[in-house]
Amino acid sequence: MEDQWGIADSDGLYGVSRWGSGYFKIDESGSMAVLPHKDETEIRILDVIEEAKARGLRLPLHIRFQDILQNRVRQINEAFASAIAESGYGNRYRGVFPVKVNQMREVVETLLEAGEEFSLGLEAGSKPELLLALALHTDYESLLICNGYKDEEFLRTAIAGRKLGKKVIVVIEKLEELRSLVAIAAELAVKPCIGVRVKLANRSSGKWATSSGDNAKFGLSTVELLEALSILDKAGLKDCLKLLHFHIGSQIPEIQVVTRCIREGARFYAKLVKMGCSLEYVDIGGGLGVDYDGTRSAASSSTNYSLREYAVDIVSGLKDVCDEEGVPPPCIVSESGRALVAHHSMIAVEVIGKICKETTNRPRLQPEKDGKIVREVMAVWDTVEAGHYDEAFHDLAYLKQQAMSLFDLGYLDLETKAAVDALYWEIAADVAKHYEGKTRIPEDIRELTDSLKDQYLLNFSVFRALPDFWALGQLFPAVPVQRLDERPKFKGTIVDITCDSDGRVDRFIGGGEEPNDYLPLHELNGRPYYLGFFLTGAYQDTLGDMHNLFGRMHEVHVRVDPDEEKGWYIDEEIQGDTVEEVLVQNEYVPAELVRSMRQQIDRAIKQDTLKPGEGMRMLAEYEKSLKRYTYLDVGRS
Repeated sequence: MEDQWGIADSDGLYGVSRWGSGYFKIDESGSMAVLPHKDETEIRILDVIEEAKARGLRLPLHIRFQDILQNRVRQINEAFASAIAESGYGNRYRGVFPVKVNQMREVVETLLEAGEEFSLGLEAGSKPELLLALALHTDYESLLICNGYKDEEFLRTAIAGRKLGKKVIVVIEKLEELRSLVAIAAELAVKPCIGVRVKLANRSSGKWATSSGDNAKFGLSTVELLEALSILDKAGLKDCLKLLHFHIGSQIPEIQVVTRCIREGARFYAKLVKMGCSLEYVDIGGGLGVDYDGTRSAASSSTNYSLREYAVDIVSGLKDVCDEEGVPPPCIVSESGRALVAHHSMIAVEVIGKICKETTNRPRLQPEKDGKIVREVMAVWDTVEAGHYDEAFHDLAYLKQQAMSLFDLGYLDLETKAAVDALYWEIAADVAKHYEGKTRIPEDIRELTDSLKDQYLLNFSVFRALPDFWALGQLFPAVPVQRLDERPKFKGTIVDITCDSDGRVDRFIGGGEEPNDYLPLHELNGRPYYLGFFLTGAYQDTLGDMHNLFGRMHEVHVRVDPDEEKGWYIDEEIQGDTVEEVLVQNEYVPAELVRSMRQQIDRAIKQDTLKPGEGMRMLAEYEKSLKRYTYLDVGRS
């Protein structure tokens, strides 16, 4: 029957099995669930939300599944280990986590804990990140890679790490850095570990393609590379050159790009070894993509390759070139930050309202009184019923324009204009329904269909939670957290609570190859209705801004534990920003704000426009509001 709907239908509609990578599913109750280790342990997201609410945390809620981080570390390391074993590659793999991808303490510490058996290292691209990394980096067998532009203080800090016995490798981005490093090493009598970053001629593809190629922001040209060797040779530090680095790009969608760039980078390595350089490592940079949309394609939000294929192509590419050149293969280093952390994080948001074009409160029609324009609009129903849908819409659009002109000139009263507007959207909805599922849709009807979509109002900020969607159009899976055993009957877009028209999400991942311009959603029934945004663990945490002073969200960290009754527990909860905290970040002093409000209230009391008791209650409520969450308190009356 038409009303029959099951979880398999929802899975196909939202593409969960495709983008979920085995970590996400719809359970038998119709709720989204997480499988942190891709085994029988399931965590129902709705249960996590309810547990967090019982602890006094409200939505929006940032949820981290720490066990997914552990699983990602293991999977990437095992993929490279398998590729190395299968090909007989004569060296090993060492991963490093680029701190810039997610600088949150709990993320970095969990990754290092999970990566201890694999000697997972860190990559720092700034002085603050280097200072952070030096303190957290306690496995002296793992690497600490220093990328980015560096001043003297940065270089001295890196040298301090060398004096502690750490494997700190300073990657040279420009020749001035190398000259400074040589001078500092001589002053401190330290033999540094040096890497050089080269610009590859081959370019990446996708949204971040400009980070590679001849015009890349970082790295040395071939001419500069030879000059760097000359500087090292004259300083007697040629034997300190230990690493060759190149960066293909972030979120690489095409495996062919990886294959081409690896061979070019391997050729640089081989030629340098033949010139007498004692290189030990080749750092292939980041770029291992995440299949956000589940299409396994070359689209910018996808990847047309698997983790296994990625590892095999890198290992085989390096091996082939090294065998051709007759040089020993290097230790492979990668900085696959996005692939490590994207899956572990999601954001749960509550729907707090719905904005519809159609209304059930249409003004009562009185054709004799409402006049000619209303009667003409009502007559369009006859054209619709006769099956002339294009003609009906064109007549309807003309009459709406006529009504607007009459209103502007003062010939139409407010009640009549309201009747015309209500009739317009009612008839337009019938016209749009006729074209549902059609392969050929006229452009004006397509625009009509877009304008008829319901807007679901969510208690969150797009700018804070999904900055890459707002700035770059990066797609993130969005799915209702519950009611997935029910047919969603509405095509909606998402708007947030910021005072900005850009605070909206109107491109969605679905079950097809192309993104949708709507998200299938359910009717609101008076009970809480939650949406989840998934795969948000890379970059979103620290790129998010405080538009309208909406701060950091409440956060919980979930861990699997078989001894727990539910098989999991909340390991840590972090309170989101209060109004007071975001004001302080913007250099306001809360005590001064309170004092100013007190003065204004005292003035109103003296002018007898406010009673003393009422004024004191007003001041107390103002002070309480400064201590509250920056997002809407939906539960408060």
